[in-house]
Amino acid sequence: MVLRRSLFGAILGVSLLGSPAMAVEEPPFHTVLRDGAFEVRDYPALVVAEVTVDGDQKQAASRGFRLLAGYIFGANRGRAHIPMTAPVAETPTSEKIAMTAPVTQTKSAGAWIVRFTMPRAYTLDTLPEPTDARVHLRGLAPSRVAVVRFSGLAAPSDVDDKARALIAWIDRHHLHATGPASLAQYDPPWTLWFARRNEVMVPIAN
Repeated sequence: MVLRRSLFGAILGVSLLGSPAMAVEEPPFHTVLRDGAFEVRDYPALVVAEVTVDGDQKQAASRGFRLLAGYIFGANRGRAHIPMTAPVAETPTSEKIAMTAPVTQTKSAGAWIVRFTMPRAYTLDTLPEPTDARVHLRGLAPSRVAVVRFSGLAAPSDVDDKARALIAWIDRHHLHATGPASLAQYDPPWTLWFARRNEVMVPIAN
């Protein structure tokens, strides 16, 4: 699994400029089960901005993130600035799934769906309309995910290892995965490698 990390740092870094608290909003969740580094979480319904783009993973990530970053940084009716949220999550897959991370990237029928989750202060009715017709706003249903936390730079081999460990943990607990693994990253690029917070997430049945 090859997951792109640099765009998270670029976008999150820009969103933090000028913020004394150096913090971004994270979506709320309820912890159903905790077992060391593993968790099961319930996320509420979320509102997302998404685009569908073609190309390989690198090209799709660049195009999708650029379009969505443009939307939250003012490419909308009213030129409103919408705060960035964390984590940023990406999912290379052939299935479209309803993940609750602020940004997801999902491959579907040869294209990629890239998503930003909107801050909780916004609803579909209060979000400004995108000026780019390729950006769409919609709601996602509540979801349950299994998660494993880890630190470091989240190299592809590390992510693969964590995904395999998470799937094994899901099987041992007789849970049912309903989609592929996503990588979620929470920190700006200047965070030291040993202090970085990463998660691999897999959607599971309620």
